[in-house]
Amino acid sequence: MTITKRPRPIGEHAAVISGVGQSQVGRRLYRDPLDLTVEAALAAIADAGLTRDDIDGISTYPGAMSIPPGFSGVGVVELQEALRLNLDWFAGGVELPGQLGSVANAVAAVAAGLADHVLCFRTVWEASAQGDRGRAAVTTGGGGGGGYRASGFLQWTLPYGAASAANWIGMMAQRHMHEFGTTREQLGQVALNGRANAALNPKAIYRDPMTMDDYLNARLVSWPLGLYDCDVPADGSTVVIVSRADSAPDLRKEPIRIEAMGTALHGRPSWDQFDDLTTMALRDASTMMWDRTDLTPADVDVAELYDGFTFITLCWLEALGFCEHGEGGPYLEAGRPLASGGGSLPLNTNGGQLSGGRLHGYGFLHEACTQLWGEGGDRQVAGDPEVAIAAAGGGPLASSFLLTRR
Repeated sequence: MTITKRPRPIGEHAAVISGVGQSQVGRRLYRDPLDLTVEAALAAIADAGLTRDDIDGISTYPGAMSIPPGFSGVGVVELQEALRLNLDWFAGGVELPGQLGSVANAVAAVAAGLADHVLCFRTVWEASAQGDRGRAAVTTGGGGGGGYRASGFLQWTLPYGAASAANWIGMMAQRHMHEFGTTREQLGQVALNGRANAALNPKAIYRDPMTMDDYLNARLVSWPLGLYDCDVPADGSTVVIVSRADSAPDLRKEPIRIEAMGTALHGRPSWDQFDDLTTMALRDASTMMWDRTDLTPADVDVAELYDGFTFITLCWLEALGFCEHGEGGPYLEAGRPLASGGGSLPLNTNGGQLSGGRLHGYGFLHEACTQLWGEGGDRQVAGDPEVAIAAAGGGPLASSFLLTRR
């Protein structure tokens, strides 16, 4: 991986992560999403040693939206009203570089002096929205028949039955298999790693042991992706507080430093028409992040990499330089990122979204901070980790954060 260094910027260094919080996480909790959000928000504010009066910014993804059901449901104005906040800056929207783009927005706002302490949140209640009808209840595009008319890129994919990201990512995984010989067993290592780590996370959805036979024998969803290649719909809210770096003396604990961010998109903004279907926008976000730091992949102690599908994690490992492009399969097969298998890179230490639950990106940033603060409990990484990566997004959406206690 060739990295071209630019002059060291100061933008990210004007902001820190001062606190994190998370609500109850589970399947079909049937709690109001605003209730979950307030629970996580109050926990994060207390974790930072702040009060509601200190919060002068809110940032969220994707904002309030009712379709697809359970994908959001809570926006800026609902949370501001519930917490009675006086805001100097706020933002929320779908067109961001991945879910963590809302955190990048907050960092930029703090660096620009628009706010001192920004509450960033992501709330999902997809499991409750599904009820007892499974994925069919929330499938993109609604049910069949009648007068439904697709728009945007779905007008080109729905006629072929490709309504889900499982179809689109499955196509990319097939291309990677064709070009590099990647196998299902290699993808399965991501799922097995997540399940093993989830066993140590009391909030994880699935904690029972899983074998490679369990993985391979599960029903197929969209070749080559099976049931355990796909993340688990859940209910929960995660909050991260982004604060001014010079506010550190007033915080409850030493904050996490934001060493570098990556938010770039240089390829086509498309799930199925990207210039290289063996990778995604995460290729560009990863390159940008490394361009903005003197650290290298060898410095990373913990990696929390998006696993909406197992193949996305493989792509992040390649794009971030933990292995070369096309070598993600052998890298996983050798067990290199699996601490339990003697590897040197703890990966998705909370179980990720495959077993821990689909908190849609924010869970990875929460876990990275938890590990750096040494608050991981039974799943805490040994050796006092100092550098972590949190990365989220797939397809044309991607953003990454390099965090450090140094």
